[in-house]
Amino acid sequence: MDTYRALLAVVLSFVILVGYQYFFAGFDGKKAEPAPTTSSDTSAPALPGSPPAMQTSSPPKESVSPQALAPSSVPDRKAREILVDTDLYRAVITENGGAVKSFVLKNYKETAARDSAGMELIKTSESQGFPLTFSWGGVAAANTFYQASVDKVQFPDDKSPGILRMKGVSPSGLELERTYQFNPQTYLFEIVVRVKNISANPLQGSPQLHQINLPFETDTNSSITQLFTGPAVFMDGQRQEFSGKELTGAPKTVQGKIEWAAFDSTYFMCAILPENPAGTSVTMQQADKLVAMQVGASLDVLQPGQEKVYTYQAYFGPKRLSLLQQIGFNLDQAVNFGWFDIMAKPTLWLLNFFYAYFKNYGIAIILVTIVFKLAFWPIAQKGLKSMKNMQKLQPKMVKLKEKYKDDPAMMNKEVMNLYKTYKVNPLGGCLPMVLQIPVFFALYKVLLMCIELRHAPFMLWITDLSAPDRLMIGFDIPYLGGLPILTLLMGASMFLQQKMTPTTADPTQAKIMMFLPVMFTFMFLNFASGLVLYWFVNNLLAILQQYLINRQSASTAQAA
Repeated sequence: MDTYRALLAVVLSFVILVGYQYFFAGFDGKKAEPAPTTSSDTSAPALPGSPPAMQTSSPPKESVSPQALAPSSVPDRKAREILVDTDLYRAVITENGGAVKSFVLKNYKETAARDSAGMELIKTSESQGFPLTFSWGGVAAANTFYQASVDKVQFPDDKSPGILRMKGVSPSGLELERTYQFNPQTYLFEIVVRVKNISANPLQGSPQLHQINLPFETDTNSSITQLFTGPAVFMDGQRQEFSGKELTGAPKTVQGKIEWAAFDSTYFMCAILPENPAGTSVTMQQADKLVAMQVGASLDVLQPGQEKVYTYQAYFGPKRLSLLQQIGFNLDQAVNFGWFDIMAKPTLWLLNFFYAYFKNYGIAIILVTIVFKLAFWPIAQKGLKSMKNMQKLQPKMVKLKEKYKDDPAMMNKEVMNLYKTYKVNPLGGCLPMVLQIPVFFALYKVLLMCIELRHAPFMLWITDLSAPDRLMIGFDIPYLGGLPILTLLMGASMFLQQKMTPTTADPTQAKIMMFLPVMFTFMFLNFASGLVLYWFVNNLLAILQQYLINRQSASTAQAA
């Protein structure tokens, strides 16, 4: 039984701190298997920087070079850059392709530095292409020059939307009108595209809104928390993620009821929301870190003089759960807590509740840890007392093992009788630990994923709760850079807790258990400081609880 308990503790430790990263951190329990890849001329993808497949049946297909998607493919006109400035973001729309050239979030920074610029979501260059270009029937996405109605989008007041209209004509005989509508109070904006056939021949094709992205995060300190970066879609009621391995080489197309398709990361997303989710297709392909996506619809035929209107919503902004829930469209499913969603979302609410009062997420983490510890206090109390009672029975068990060393069956029978006589549950010390594991996973994932901790300061040298704990001392320490003070304190607290916790293990097993704090300290070195803070405070509370139990046990012994 002692071997079982020691082994269980080690296994649970590795499951929580190592296995979680592999099996849970990037995995959503609700995730369905990716839909089968389909090949279709109406949704043929393009490599990043290349045009979509031709859809016109008349006139003859035009020849488009692989660079046609880039805005630089319109050399004879000087494109204006239209500014969109709100309290939330500052965006730039170019007349070349009507694309979004820049989208800077004012309330989020590139790095934790005080003088850091706002978070730029458009990391691509002109040669790579910009997001939200539109194509129809073989018209290259950025091969159309759009004449904008204004030089800067105006907002009549804080609640009224700003409008940008852009008109262009394609070489194949399409008149294209794009209308952007920006709401100054939200990151969600609308794109309406009117396509009119002004040629003498019928044209056929499908609409495609293009998304081209590079990873958002460039700050190496916060890169360790990036659980997933790449394309994600919410299709047929389930979120699906697509890794680079799936998208390298041949394009991948999924089709179904797609409510949104996004280039997604831990903290930010650029999402396209089609007006008619049913029958929507998304084609994806990746080259190195550059990801190209196309949100397409069914094939249409335009007779001469006929027009068609396509409407989209787009969300370029932070993955803040409360904000996404207010917007709707199931965008909140982008915050992927997976199997622990039912516990993680209330935990995040509680974290923000405490922050609303104390304006410090470090304090909020401490208070959430205390609340959870108090909730599990009675269960942990029983477990620790059970371990204490097991420790008292250890001399009797040693005698039984010596007496029946040649008769294992009788030894086990007598040991069980001993437990029954003294009303001791041999699993009583392990059960509380097992019950707390799902809660730990939920809190762990919240602290790992929530954008609230990104660049959030705590106190003293801890200026970013999403980054590893480092105190700079004037010179770089190899591998670490600075001193991981909080991590070392966490390791020391775990060592003290281990020393105070009753054990029935033999000396060899006890030494193995005492090595756990060292192992945990090394594993926590590159964890976000918010996670280390949670574990440190949890250890301190466990030490307090063990101290109270030990004192109570000593008082009971003296009274007897």
